[in-house]
Amino acid sequence: MMPARIDPLEFQGRRVVVTGGTKGAGRATVERFVAGGARVLTAARNGVGNPAGARLVEADLTTSEGVLRLAEAAMEILGGVDVLVHVLGGSASPGGGFAALTDDHWRAELDLNLFAAVRLDRALLPQMISRGNGAVIHVSSIQRRLPLHDSTTAYAAAKAALTTYSKALSKEIGPKGVRVNVVSPGWIYTEAADALMARIAASTGGTPETARQSVLNALGGIPLGRPAQPEEVAELIAFLASDRASAIHGAEHVIDGGTIPTV
Repeated sequence: MMPARIDPLEFQGRRVVVTGGTKGAGRATVERFVAGGARVLTAARNGVGNPAGARLVEADLTTSEGVLRLAEAAMEILGGVDVLVHVLGGSASPGGGFAALTDDHWRAELDLNLFAAVRLDRALLPQMISRGNGAVIHVSSIQRRLPLHDSTTAYAAAKAALTTYSKALSKEIGPKGVRVNVVSPGWIYTEAADALMARIAASTGGTPETARQSVLNALGGIPLGRPAQPEEVAELIAFLASDRASAIHGAEHVIDGGTIPTV
């Protein structure tokens, strides 16, 4: 579902790093920037799944060493970064509520959903600040406000921390010319969503269909009638990174089909 008209020169000359860029919304984001003329670098833990037109670095971004490897590659291959997009995230913890989560589960969720972004920002933002220009987009989740207590408590808490961190960061570096925004999707049609349904089904003894309905019930339904497509999330990210959004800063942008029931 790529937009019918994309300006192939919109991001010409821009150097873009996207984390989590080999699957789902991350891959769609890489493809959107490539279609707009950007030079794009992404990373994968196993070094496979590179989207067409992008460069791929093998790096585990849940570790300090992996983040450093990506940051060094960005400086070497791109010569700097103009747009930094953190899409990497997800949940691999078991269902069963708070008591099923060990310290290792919590640590893994925080490393994936919070510290990967914090560490990469620390490595790459100084060169944006020194130029007085740049854009950072952190992908959070509506679960920071609507946590699914049976299956994603640690993930939701990590995304809440990421959103709060993003706001603090925007206040610090906005005056230095670097914009920071958050995109918070609801349910997206991705492989990760299918994996979550399978994990819930395994923990409850149900089926992926009953798991899907239980998630919809917990969310209160999706008024639009469907989850978002990865390309729709990518289009919002591209807009926020573009000059069209030059006055948008320090804000959270929800794309959830109306799932959150309050203003």
